[in-house]
Amino acid sequence: MKITILVVGKTTDLHLNHLISDYIDRIGHYVPVEFKALPELRNASSLSFEQQKQAEAEIILRAIDGSAINSKSSSNCKPSTNKSSSFKRNDRVDVILLDEHGQELGSIEFAHWLEKKQSASRDLVFVIGGPFGFSEGVYSRASSLISLSRMTFSHQMIRLLFAEQLYRAMTIIRGEKYHHE
Repeated sequence: MKITILVVGKTTDLHLNHLISDYIDRIGHYVPVEFKALPELRNASSLSFEQQKQAEAEIILRAIDGSAINSKSSSNCKPSTNKSSSFKRNDRVDVILLDEHGQELGSIEFAHWLEKKQSASRDLVFVIGGPFGFSEGVYSRASSLISLSRMTFSHQMIRLLFAEQLYRAMTIIRGEKYHHE
């Protein structure tokens, strides 16, 4: 199983970038992982929210359905430059959207959910979209929706929060002493 985290736009805060990179490195000790920043929209201010969601959808779907997974794991938060680093639409790849309307799971529940996915030997692609959410086309491509909280966080911060929860899940699965109940 490989885990890919797709995000729209690069992480601009250097402190967040450093922390995200640290957690991606830690996750890499458990499972191959790639953090891939997709290009931001140009001239987004001239587009309506719906137009922005649609334009982002094209970028996201192209990254998910472009070609077979061939890239090496990346342990940094810089955008991947490997053009073959996309995912062929098949039954071995689950696309999971981080979405405010998704299922809320506690850390242990998320670890159990992830462990089931691992046992199915499926590659997982987690997608963190832009500030206006996802288009219907992206929703229809997803196999699951997960919400990290009912609260609202910036898309820059959610990258860090999700990376930490993914690392926490790995330690729970392995029975390590990172998580405390």
